[in-house]
Amino acid sequence: MPFHWFEKLFKHRGVIWLLFIVNFFGTIYGYMWYGNQLEYTAANYPAWLLPFVPDSPTASLFFTAALLLLLYPPKSLKGTLLRELIEALAVLTSVKYGIWAVSIIFAGGYQGDAVGWKDWMLVASHTGMAVEALIYARFFAFRRMLPLALLWTLANDMVDYSIGIYPWLPSVLEDDVIGVQYFTIGLTLLSASAAWIFSRRTRPLESFSNRR
Repeated sequence: MPFHWFEKLFKHRGVIWLLFIVNFFGTIYGYMWYGNQLEYTAANYPAWLLPFVPDSPTASLFFTAALLLLLYPPKSLKGTLLRELIEALAVLTSVKYGIWAVSIIFAGGYQGDAVGWKDWMLVASHTGMAVEALIYARFFAFRRMLPLALLWTLANDMVDYSIGIYPWLPSVLEDDVIGVQYFTIGLTLLSASAAWIFSRRTRPLESFSNRR
């Protein structure tokens, strides 16, 4: 596919709306998926830790918000700065947790964990998270906010693994938590690098924001 057709396809409002709807309902499903862990965390840890628990759906939430801001971009400088932070978090965390979830499922399967249809559904959806984030990174301009997004994501890693509220792992990986921790931190840095490479240096004209 010629590049200009590729760009035209993913800048089409109909495609953006379709991805918005998919990500919106995927985010809701993701928070429901974390329901048991959220209940456990609420019962055993301080309440302020709850936002750090559902990593993947929060990444999807950021990306859903970023798509909405493509459709209806803010006009004020303050709104633009907030938008850039949302975009930076959307790309960085979607790439990270998309790859992370697929890697953990396959690592568990390699060590003998049963990989069922729900796992394959998660593999497909999380691969989509990473791919769509890299595709739309070129329509975003968030580089000045990427360091802040990186600091937040590293802080999330620190909270997850120092306190023990990281996403529940397959039982066969429970003795590999330290390795998972190092992998997660490395993936944060790798995802930030990918976000930097795929992003624009300056904000593009909102050439598709008024299309109907």
